[in-house]
Amino acid sequence: MASAEHDLIARYFRPLASDAGALGLIDDAAVLAASGDDLVVTVDAVVEGVHFLAADPPDTLARKALRVNLSDLAAKGAVPAGFVLTLALRQAADDWLAPFARALGEDAAAFHCPLLGGDTVSTPGPLTISITAFGRVPPGRMVRRDGAQEGDRVVVSGSIGDAALGLDVLKGGKAAAALAGDAAARDFLTGRYRVPQPRLALAKTLRDHADAAMDVSDGLVGDLAKLCAASGVSARIEAGAVPLSPVAARLLASGAVAFETLVSGGDDYEVLASVAENRWAAFEAAAREVGVAVTTIGRITAGAEPPVLVDSRGQAMALQRLSYSHF
Repeated sequence: MASAEHDLIARYFRPLASDAGALGLIDDAAVLAASGDDLVVTVDAVVEGVHFLAADPPDTLARKALRVNLSDLAAKGAVPAGFVLTLALRQAADDWLAPFARALGEDAAAFHCPLLGGDTVSTPGPLTISITAFGRVPPGRMVRRDGAQEGDRVVVSGSIGDAALGLDVLKGGKAAAALAGDAAARDFLTGRYRVPQPRLALAKTLRDHADAAMDVSDGLVGDLAKLCAASGVSARIEAGAVPLSPVAARLLASGAVAFETLVSGGDDYEVLASVAENRWAAFEAAAREVGVAVTTIGRITAGAEPPVLVDSRGQAMALQRLSYSHF
């Protein structure tokens, strides 16, 4: 007799297991076909009440859970190869599982990252979604955190701070009040929070031109500090150079939000990289060719002290918080 878990997997997730190595999700393991590439492995869990709100729609949770892992692969210069899923549910409700599985399948197909297997369990605690993603890079070409060199440009993709503002909107904070009459702006910010855009298009560009890279998940300043610590360097960042969306810039200019919120709030899932000066033109051109905006926000400097953020007068800015803390 089939178990309830077997039925759940067969109904919602077996249709997503399109890769032959998934074995139709009927076995205890999957086979990831070997190749001449290095295998890159990353894992991220998202937990209700910590990484997402209880009211967030299930389709956006599926997309976010997969995309935060794809963002890590992108920053390593990797191409997705597949993923495994662990899902801890309070109840197996069709009105939640159906849109979750549908969105997960759509993203798996769109990003060429098939479901290979996983586990479903019951929990009395918060809903938890954990994904382990696999990617491939040419041998020895994974872009690490520890390669930044003095004189490198500090570069970031896209715009910073939108997701933190989106969470503020959903919680009814200051950004929500300031945008009370602008539904399009609120939707843009909440979309950036709920559905990140992994910069997989930059993977080859990073492999070819970056000295170091990581994705911005916990906040720009805090994540830059991690990259610098791994590389044994420091950095000087110009606050005015940090790329902001028009909505974020408007909120900042009006005083509705503080700059610290934008650079330490997290959930940006943009790429942060260090690029040597003699590689910058090629890096920028390659990024432009794949349609991803990249911006120089400062320089890598010698030393072991934390990165310095300076204002328009060159004065160091003191921040109460550098990044989101998980504990």
